[in-house]
Amino acid sequence: MSEQNAESTPYLRKIRSFVRREGRLTKGQSHALESQWPAIGLEHGMGLLDLAEVFGNANPVVLEIGFGMGKSLVEMAQAAPDLNFIGIEVHKPGVGACLMAASEAGISNLRVFEHDAVEVLADNIPDASLQRVQLFFPDPWHKKRHHKRRIVQPEFVQALRGKLAIGGVFHMATDWENYAEHMLEVMSAAPGFKNQSASGDYVPCPDYRPKTKFEARGERLGHGVWDLMFERID
Repeated sequence: MSEQNAESTPYLRKIRSFVRREGRLTKGQSHALESQWPAIGLEHGMGLLDLAEVFGNANPVVLEIGFGMGKSLVEMAQAAPDLNFIGIEVHKPGVGACLMAASEAGISNLRVFEHDAVEVLADNIPDASLQRVQLFFPDPWHKKRHHKRRIVQPEFVQALRGKLAIGGVFHMATDWENYAEHMLEVMSAAPGFKNQSASGDYVPCPDYRPKTKFEARGERLGHGVWDLMFERID
């Protein structure tokens, strides 16, 4: 991100939406990082990417921010070979687990960054190049004094908007109702986006988003999950 951009978007530079928690790598994760990174890994230092060159084809690109351990991301990539997927995660054990799962699944349509998503979007992703951006179960920062750390903020949304193609979709999901309300408020006020919900709020979970064991357990206990999908219209 240039100095000018950093000055015009101080929120993006000064407030982190995540805390690095470096857990211990398993042997499998460590091996996957060594063996799979050359084929699947992308570096922030590469600068602006030619995505058709990265994947060897011109298929539409889906980008996921904060993929955790990568299980659902790998499932989605395996289920949709006609799409290309980019995952961004800051926690090394999760990156290692994702690479391990990708290797076991034998997929070739997934690439991974281990870096801050805000900086990757700014420096590596071409404008109007993404069909979908996914943000599933981000840190809710549930204490009120921490709400400013939530990644879904007006400045971030406009930075992300520029990376979506016209007609591209920003898909969010959370199991914190207060965060869902916050997402809906921010996105409803965001220029250039249209809510895909017929009722003007939330959408049913689409078939392509795998439900996690945690999510299924929460639903059995009566906990809610809210999906939001906003389309870039200009």
